[in-house]
Amino acid sequence: METLRNRKNTHKVQPKRVTQEDDELVEQYEKQDCSTRQMGDGESNPEPLVQEMYKEKSADTLRKNKLFKISFEVDLVSVTLFILGVATRMYKLEEPRHIVFDELHYGKYVSLYMKRTFFFDSHPPLGKQLIAGAAYLAGFDGNFKFDRIGSPYADSVPLFALRFVPALCGSLLMPVAYHLMLEMGLSQWTSLLAGLLLLCDNAILSQSRFVLMESMLLLFSLFGLLCILKFRHYHTKPYTLHWWFWLILAFGSLTCALCVKYAGFYSCCLGFAILSRDYWKLLSNPNISDRSLFLRFVGKAVVIIAVPLAVYLSVFYVHLNVLTNAGPHDSIMTSAFQASLDGGLASITKGQPLLVAHGSQITLRHTHGRTCWLHSHAHVYPIRYPDKRGSSHQQQVTCYSFKDVNNWWIVKRPEKNDLVVEQPVDAIKHGDVVQLVHGITSRALNSHDVAAPMSPQSQEVTCYIDYNVSMPAQNLWRVEILNREQNGDAWHTIQSLVRLMHVNSSQALRYSGRQLPDWGFNQHEVVTDRIVHQDDTIWNVEEHRYTKSEDQKERERDLVNAEMIPTAATKLSFWEKLLELQYKMLITATENVQNHMYSSEPLEWPLLSRGIAYWVSSASNAQVHLLGNLVIWYTASFSLALYCILLIFYLLRRHRHCYDLDLAAWSKFQLIGEVFLTGYVFHFVPYFFVERTLFLHHYLPAFTYKILLMTALIEHVHHVLDRVLRQRLLARIFTLAVLCWAGSVLYVFRKFSVLCYGNTALSTSDILSLRWKDTWDFIVHKN
Repeated sequence: METLRNRKNTHKVQPKRVTQEDDELVEQYEKQDCSTRQMGDGESNPEPLVQEMYKEKSADTLRKNKLFKISFEVDLVSVTLFILGVATRMYKLEEPRHIVFDELHYGKYVSLYMKRTFFFDSHPPLGKQLIAGAAYLAGFDGNFKFDRIGSPYADSVPLFALRFVPALCGSLLMPVAYHLMLEMGLSQWTSLLAGLLLLCDNAILSQSRFVLMESMLLLFSLFGLLCILKFRHYHTKPYTLHWWFWLILAFGSLTCALCVKYAGFYSCCLGFAILSRDYWKLLSNPNISDRSLFLRFVGKAVVIIAVPLAVYLSVFYVHLNVLTNAGPHDSIMTSAFQASLDGGLASITKGQPLLVAHGSQITLRHTHGRTCWLHSHAHVYPIRYPDKRGSSHQQQVTCYSFKDVNNWWIVKRPEKNDLVVEQPVDAIKHGDVVQLVHGITSRALNSHDVAAPMSPQSQEVTCYIDYNVSMPAQNLWRVEILNREQNGDAWHTIQSLVRLMHVNSSQALRYSGRQLPDWGFNQHEVVTDRIVHQDDTIWNVEEHRYTKSEDQKERERDLVNAEMIPTAATKLSFWEKLLELQYKMLITATENVQNHMYSSEPLEWPLLSRGIAYWVSSASNAQVHLLGNLVIWYTASFSLALYCILLIFYLLRRHRHCYDLDLAAWSKFQLIGEVFLTGYVFHFVPYFFVERTLFLHHYLPAFTYKILLMTALIEHVHHVLDRVLRQRLLARIFTLAVLCWAGSVLYVFRKFSVLCYGNTALSTSDILSLRWKDTWDFIVHKN
């Protein structure tokens, strides 16, 4: 009765007094609740009095508090990591005031953005756009010539602005990694250690201080992963605002990583793998209906498809709409693409005739792949090749990568003798048979049953010379227009994609990709091939004019002095430009195979066998050299092996029903492998199958995941020593060893930081003292 009386009296107490008493009751409850949870089942019900206390709060009051109350917290550890990142990344950011390594390329791209001049790069443009935006705000005019590594920057170049975005992204990397580790369920000390290790790695520091892409790539990748982990908290509350927010933000960020470099695709795969794994687990939950599972699948699929597409297309939409002027890189694109740009080819082709006809003077461009034009010259094939095969000794036909008067050909109908364009124009259409007469030598394009010089499985292509031997001319070609659904049956300049079929052999004129030796002036081979349907058999007319005179000498003068009068520009839609650009980026990436003195192989990366010389002062040994923190790299590689060993050990033990870890510890150990080990594998293994020049900085995304795996493993080992084996002394010794190891990390970071900042003059002995491995190639000026 007393209790009921007290409960009734609580309704009459003034609100202020209730609040004060409530605070005391909440403190008492929290103390009781903590002690209860420590004792056993991890679940306890609130005291009845506390329940009554919360019942007294009206729904209206709670609603008002939620609507008008804004609460936030500041994680001082995260802020401290950011401040340390800014201090290390932006310290004397304008030094050295010289072009450092790939600043040569990225700086040039930024300059072209300032001038709205088209450029071609095999990677997406988001990173370059962000740097260009900062440069634009700083007033950069783009007139500085990025001519060679080591050249000094002019005073007019806002170098701090150019390097600001990579430095800022490098500074944000540590707090993002810190929060990522917290989301993984790891302790604050472990999360702090992960941030500090990223802070103290010399390779990540070097990549963050210059006009390079890796810091942006790493930031978008880790932030996208952080958002996915936050999204996982709401798997029991699908379709809520937080559910949609974190899912959209996750794949938006991961796509931004993809738009910086295509290596970000591996991060997208990691995010997709994590969500797929979670969904697979949901399928076995009997409490979730089939309808709910289907709706979740559809919701995630829509976001995973729509958001990346929207981000990716937006980046390229900005890229193609800003870069509207012709430039030095547009020759790699098709004739139609070039003609759609202001200036350059557009100024040549705007006034030329549209219809290709009998008597047309044309240049035939290889449409896809390498940029080159069908070419001939007065030189002939050698009588015999080095492998003792004989040739036809006819006039050479090649594919030449430069504009030249010998690229001109005249289209002729076989039944007509003159080469002048008639009125009305006798237009060439799909299926017509023509001859192609070389404009300078007046010999017709020919092929016959003789093996090509570099591709003996294909037929040789020549310009026919009549030697009065039993080898008649076979110079008829059938025109096949491949895109006639869009442009009609008539052969159009630039727009029509054609395949020239040799009438006698039914083989297609093809660019083989092989380079001829010195006798062919190192130009590229042209053949006819029985495999007709391939990209290298597709050509298009680029430059075009009508023949006005029958006199050969006058025709030659007209070809040499050919000049078109601009009238109207060629128009291409955004989608046409985008598809062509994507195709060219793919083709160019596969062709990018070359040697470099500082290139390295994936097997050399984990043990830091080779670095990269980024810049060396011409006046001293001050230099920027890409090297990681040797202590971190070696212990991270050891930790990777140790984790795999422990994982196999635990799996074998659990298969024998020996459960060394409780469920919570085992789940956490699994999770760090599913995220960090998988992330490492996704970002490392593909490079073994890449046929292109590779450098140490390609390893940094995988290395970042290895650092996170190592710090998580450190916490796990401490947990095993302290909680599983209950060896408190060993746990304390392990903690002391980790502190000593962290001290050695700081020592190595400080010692090699001179190679990150490049603002300290070094003697020869100083450089040699930093050469801890024989495979490290430093550049040393004797002094």
